[in-house]
This record gives sequence, C-alpha cells and structure tokens, in this order.
Amino acid sequence: MIPVTRLNGEAFVLNGVMIEQVQALPDTTITLQNGKKIVVREPVQEVVDLITTYYQKVGIQQSLKEVSEASE
Repeated sequence: MIPVTRLNGEAFVLNGVMIEQVQALPDTTITLQNGKKIVVREPVQEVVDLITTYYQKVGIQQSLKEVSEASE
C-alpha cells in the first residue's frame, strides 16, 4: 500500500498494484486501472519511489525483472 495525501490534506493509502500511470498535470495525478483519477500533494518522483518500494516489498519488482531477463 502506498501512503499519499489529497490536495485537501486528507491522508490515505492506495493499492500500488492498481496504479496505471502517474502524471504531473501540473498537480500529481494518479490514474488507476479502472480509469479513476486521484490528485495528490506528493511530487511525481516521490510517488514513483513509493510504488517501487512497494513492489520490492511484495516481490513484484523481482518477478518483473526475471520475466524481462527471460524474454531477452
């Protein structure tokens, strides 16, 4: 889970697996796989770092690396 903050100051956690993309529009906007968009206070790079850390904790990062290496 990824802790983030809405523009109104409300803190919440987001399921990192459900994130499709993160953009600066100019506010950081997270688009989920279902198309829902969430605007947060954290900068894009911080959100990306949080996602990467989450993937490493749950073992997704290693799995993606192994699949990538196997396809080469």
